[in-house]
Amino acid sequence: MQNHSRKEVWKMFDRIAHRYDLLNRLLSFGQDVIWRKRVAKHLPDRRELHVLDVATGTGDLLITLFEQNPNVQSGVGIDMAEKMLEFGRPKLEKRGVVDRFSLQTGNAMDIPFAENVFDAATISFGIRNVANVLGGLQEMRRVLKNNGRAIVLEFSLPKNKLMRHLYLFYFRHILPRLGGLISGDSFAYRYLNETVETFPYGEAFCDLMRRAGFQNVQMTPLTFGIATIYQGDK
Repeated sequence: MQNHSRKEVWKMFDRIAHRYDLLNRLLSFGQDVIWRKRVAKHLPDRRELHVLDVATGTGDLLITLFEQNPNVQSGVGIDMAEKMLEFGRPKLEKRGVVDRFSLQTGNAMDIPFAENVFDAATISFGIRNVANVLGGLQEMRRVLKNNGRAIVLEFSLPKNKLMRHLYLFYFRHILPRLGGLISGDSFAYRYLNETVETFPYGEAFCDLMRRAGFQNVQMTPLTFGIATIYQGDK
């Protein structure tokens, strides 16, 4: 998958926005909900956190952070896919938090905020869609306050050979067909498996975070290593 394709990948997400949440639950067997809850445990341990969620989609991670961590008091989610945001805004309205949380159009490569604004910046299953991953990480670091934290949730490949074999079979053969059938967009779910298999993970991604200027970089594998939480401090 070439970088020029990634530059307009948001258009693909607009096309599948109407089935995005449903497919996340089905195709991950509900693990995506558990993984987002785990991200909330990696937030900085201080009060009145103001958070940014990059490539927020329908806002699920931003909402989970608020619901799972009482220190999260306000936040913004940004995404280039406006139709995804349209599905996310009613979720905020339903919870009565539109005075403190919002979703707005924004590019991960040019985050529309000044330096030193947020206590935490998160991105879930979106960093591999950024055309320049290092640049995207540097942008997240730029908008963080000193001692702020970036947290990345992304797919990875299991170390166990049997698990990796089963995982890749599912990603290559079952997920694209099922995702395409339900969403009506077979390309979107072929793209998913292609980007996951070619994206740096584990220590290679930790190195990218260090190159972006983050300190205390750590990784936490989830569910046999099919996803990983990465964190780094400014």
